[in-house]
Amino acid sequence: MAKKIAKNEPLFVKSKVREYIKSHDCNTSAGVLDGDTLNDYIIWYLDKAIGRAKANGRKTVKARDL
Repeated sequence: MAKKIAKNEPLFVKSKVREYIKSHDCNTSAGVLDGDTLNDYIIWYLDKAIGRAKANGRKTVKARDL
């Protein structure tokens, strides 16, 4: 059984986010990586996809649910 992930546990790799932003010639403020905003958005987006999958009678979240 999969472990439950706490809402405050990051679902992204900080170094990869920083690298992506840097590749677009921008800098990253600490608030982007250390705040809850990015993580909350990811969780919101995944929750919508989970809801769509369940509404379609599936337990598998597919790319089309995103």
